[in-house]
Amino acid sequence: MKNDDMELVRGSGNVFRDFGHPNAGLEQARAITAAKIINILDERKLSTRDAEKLTGVSHSEFTRIRNAQLRRFTLDRMIAILGKLDEDVEVNVTFSPRRHSAVAAPQVR
Repeated sequence: MKNDDMELVRGSGNVFRDFGHPNAGLEQARAITAAKIINILDERKLSTRDAEKLTGVSHSEFTRIRNAQLRRFTLDRMIAILGKLDEDVEVNVTFSPRRHSAVAAPQVR
């Protein structure tokens, strides 16, 4: 493949949105939160069993987070896990209209 056969496409900043996931904002927030949990475990050199002893959260849940199996986790549950890891969490939410809304704008005649 030659270089001129490739097209550069700028992403939106949310890979879930770029791939058309319906709850892209929520999925990105869960992925970012999971990454923070994993980072904390790595920084503290905690195994999933050690994290379970420290937090009371089952090691299987930490294993799911490490393996990015996040479907079973709500965002508030993951924030609670961060709290049990002695982390303060501050959430900022920004609202903006979607570029390609699924709801069609009314036509003016």
